[in-house]
Amino acid sequence: MWPLTFIVSYVVSDDTASSIIIASNYEVTKAIQNSVYPSTARPMVMSNDQYSASDVNGIDQPNQLHLSFENLTNHPCHGFAIPPTLFDKKRTGPRPCPVCYVSVDQAFDLMPLQASPSPVLKNLDYVSEDSGTANLSNQGSVFGGHVSLDQRNKSFDITSSMTVNCGFVRGKKPGQGTGFDINDDDLLEMEQCHGLVVASAIFGNYDMIQHPRNVSELSKENACFYMFVDEETMAYVKNSSSLYKDNKVGLWRLVVVRNLPYEDPRRTGKIPKLLLHRLFPNVRFSVWIDAKLQLVVDPYLLLERFLWRKNATFAISRHYRRFDVFEEAEANKAAGKYDNASIDEQIDFYRNEGLTPYSTAKLPITSDVPEGCVIIREHVPISNLFTCLWFNEVDRFTARDQISFSTVRDKIRAKVGWMPHMFLDCERRNFVVQAYHRELLEQMIASRRNAPPVEPSRKLRPGSRRAPPSKVKRKKEKKSSSRRRVPKPVTWAMDAL
Repeated sequence: MWPLTFIVSYVVSDDTASSIIIASNYEVTKAIQNSVYPSTARPMVMSNDQYSASDVNGIDQPNQLHLSFENLTNHPCHGFAIPPTLFDKKRTGPRPCPVCYVSVDQAFDLMPLQASPSPVLKNLDYVSEDSGTANLSNQGSVFGGHVSLDQRNKSFDITSSMTVNCGFVRGKKPGQGTGFDINDDDLLEMEQCHGLVVASAIFGNYDMIQHPRNVSELSKENACFYMFVDEETMAYVKNSSSLYKDNKVGLWRLVVVRNLPYEDPRRTGKIPKLLLHRLFPNVRFSVWIDAKLQLVVDPYLLLERFLWRKNATFAISRHYRRFDVFEEAEANKAAGKYDNASIDEQIDFYRNEGLTPYSTAKLPITSDVPEGCVIIREHVPISNLFTCLWFNEVDRFTARDQISFSTVRDKIRAKVGWMPHMFLDCERRNFVVQAYHRELLEQMIASRRNAPPVEPSRKLRPGSRRAPPSKVKRKKEKKSSSRRRVPKPVTWAMDAL
C-alpha cells in the first residue's frame, strides 16, 4: 500500500494568441464532461486470465477492459476533480487547470508489466518496395509510397495480421536510403532506446530548443530524449548554444536528418510526430512534443495520468475551442494555414465519405478536433496502425493533421471499437508551456538591446535643492484596439541565444 502522496500541479502561462472569453473555453455539455471523467479509474493489478479477446474487442465499450482492481480508493488521486474555472476579465484566453499526479516513484511502479492488448490486430508489417513498384500517378509522395485510393480503403479493413504503407517505403530500413535519412551511428543509438522516448523536431530553423524542466533522475536514467533537426538548424545550434556538446543540448540528443522527403517543413515534421514507432523499433512508450513547447512535468507522470490511469494506449488533447472539423477547416483557411483549395478538396472528400458536423450524438466521442502538439502513446499494433493511417492522410492531402484525425479514428473505431483518449486542453497546458519561435524571439531581444539608454540622475550635493523637472510636451499615443501584449523576453530565452 502506498502512502497517500500526490501532486496537484498548476502551471500559469499567459497565452497572447487567444482572445476568446475564458468561460467559453470549457463550455461543454454535462454529458461530455461525464464521459471525459468517468467514475472509474484504471485497474491497479491485473493478470493474464482476467480478460478475453471478446471482452477487449467489444465495440460498445471502447478501451474499457474488463479487469479487476484492488484498493482503488487508495490511489492518491481518487476522487480528484478539476475545480470550476473562475472568470477573470484581465486574463482572457485558455488557461491551464490543476492536474493530480502521483509521485515519480509511484508512477514508475504503476507501469504495466505487459503490453496492453491490441484489439483484433496482432501483427503489423509495413510496405517496402523498390523504385519501380510505386504508381507515380497516385496521390501522395515517393516517401509514402503513392498509396492508391483502393489501397487506402483496404487499409481500414482491420484483420489480425496486416501490411500497410507507413512511410519509409524505400531503402533497407527507416532512415537508410528512405528519405528522412539518418546517420548509422544515430540509428544504432536509437535502436538501443527502450522503455520511453520523449521526442521533438525542428526543421527550417524555425523554433528555439526548449529544455525540459522538473525531470526526475529516474527519467534521466531510463528515458531517451531525442530532437530531430535538419542541417540548417544544426548549424545554428552549434554556433549559438553554449550548451551544445557531442550532439547534445541539455537532455536532448540531436539527430541530423538529411534528404528530406518534403519541401514543406511542416509536412516533414509529421514524420517523427506520427511515425516514432518506426524510428524507435524497441521503444514501448513515447511522448511527442512540438518544438514550440517546453515540457515542465516529468514524462512518467504523463504516462501514468493519461495512459495507465485511463487504460488507454493513445492520448491527445482536444482543441480548446473547436470540436468540429468543418469549423477547423474554415479557421485554417481564415488564418492562411494552408492553400484554401487543398483544404476544400480534403473536406469535400471526407464529406462524401460520410463525415458529419460534431454533436453530442457522437458520444462517447468528445471532439473531432485535437490539439495535436502533444501525443502520449504506447506502441502496440492498433495505435501504430492508427498513426500510420493518419500519416497516410497527411501525405495524401494537406499537412493539417487536425483535419484528418477524426476520419481515421472513426474508421478504426467502427471496425474494432478502439479510439484515442482525448483529454482537456487545460490539462495539456498544465504540463507544457508555449514559447516563441526563433525569429520573433530574436526580434524581441534585439528591440530590447537597441533601446536608448536611460540617462542617470545627477547626484546632488548636501543642502542643494533639486531642480524642478523640465516640462516636455509628449505626443499623445494612440491607444491600440488590441488587448494583446508582447511580454518581455525571459531570462532562459536570452541564454538560449
